[in-house]
Formats: sequence, C-alpha cells, structure tokens
Amino acid sequence: MTLDRAGMEQQLAQAVRHFIDCAFDGENLSRLDLQGCTFERCTFADTNLFASKLARSIWRRCRAGSADFESVDAVDASFEGCDLNNTKWRRAKLASATYRGCKLTGASFEEVAHLGLTFEDSLLVGADLRGFSFRKAILKQLDFSDAYLAGCDFRDAVFEGGSLRNATIKLAKFQGADLRGADIDGFKLSEAALLKGAVITHAQAANFMRALDLVVI
Repeated sequence: MTLDRAGMEQQLAQAVRHFIDCAFDGENLSRLDLQGCTFERCTFADTNLFASKLARSIWRRCRAGSADFESVDAVDASFEGCDLNNTKWRRAKLASATYRGCKLTGASFEEVAHLGLTFEDSLLVGADLRGFSFRKAILKQLDFSDAYLAGCDFRDAVFEGGSLRNATIKLAKFQGADLRGADIDGFKLSEAALLKGAVITHAQAANFMRALDLVVI
C-alpha cells in the first residue's frame, strides 16, 4: 500500500500504529508524531522525516535508502534488519536506540545525542560517526571500513569481529581497547600512535611492521 502524507495523517488519526508493506518513498513526513509505531517491510527511499517523533518506534526489514532523519527524536527506537544506506541523522536524538543487522553504509550521524545507543552486526562502511563515544562498549561485528571516526572514543571497548580497515581515526582514543577481533589493516603510519595502549595480536603487529617494509621473521 502506498501512503502519502495525507494518507498517513488519516491513518494516525484512526489510531493505526502498525504498518506492514507500506510505501512512503519520496514523501514528506516531517514533524509527524510516529511515537510507538511499528513498521514492517516498509519503504522510505528519499523520504523526508525531518524532526519527526519516532520515540519507541520499531522498524523491521524496512528499506529507507537516502532518507532524511535529521533532528528526529528516536529515543528507544529499534531498527532490525533495515537498509538505511546514505541516511542522514544530523542532530537526531538517539539515546538508547538500537540498530541490529542494519546496512548503514554512508550514513551521517553528525552531532547526534547517542547515550546508550547500540549498533550490532551492522555495516557502517563510510559512515560519518565523528565524535561518537563507544567507551567500554562491546562492539559485535561492526564494519567501520572507510568510516569517518575522527575524535571517537574507543577506550576500553572490545571488538568482537568487525573492521576498522582504512577508517579515518584522527584524534580518536583507543587506550585499553581490545582490537584483537577486528580487521585493522590500512592504517597510515602517522595514525599508528593513536592506537597506543590498545591490545592487538602478534599477527596484527606483524602487519604494521610490514607496512614499514620491515621483514618479520
């Protein structure tokens, strides 16, 4: 079922809070109150959700490529198995939100409120996560390849799988981080000092040495 803004407002006025296989592609749903709504297998490609109220909403297997979530209130929201590639979340409130099994390649999370936010088993390739705090977090199967992680705090975090390959880590903090389960190839020599205090494997250390053209025997 395809719904435009007027159709969505009508559904909400009738207290409908569960949407299955609905298409909202390209629609302007900005500033709508969608708190507590559940969306299953819905599409939101290029949809404008600016400043919408999404607190406690549930999103399952939705496709929302290039959707605009700027300034949304998505506190306690849950995203499961969603395609959220190239989405924009600037200044969103994402405290205690959960992204599990999601594709977030190229997503932008500038200036978001993210206390208690959880990513799990998700693709964050090329995502902009500047200034995020992952301190003491358990990071399960997160692919940060080519991500912009400048100023991020990974102190005492534990990586269970995942990748930091070719990520930008300028001014990031890794003291006490356990990187043994992560792919950390591709860091520049100038960035190696940022990993001071992190725990890595002998194989990972050998790869760093090879980057210096040293022969490890």
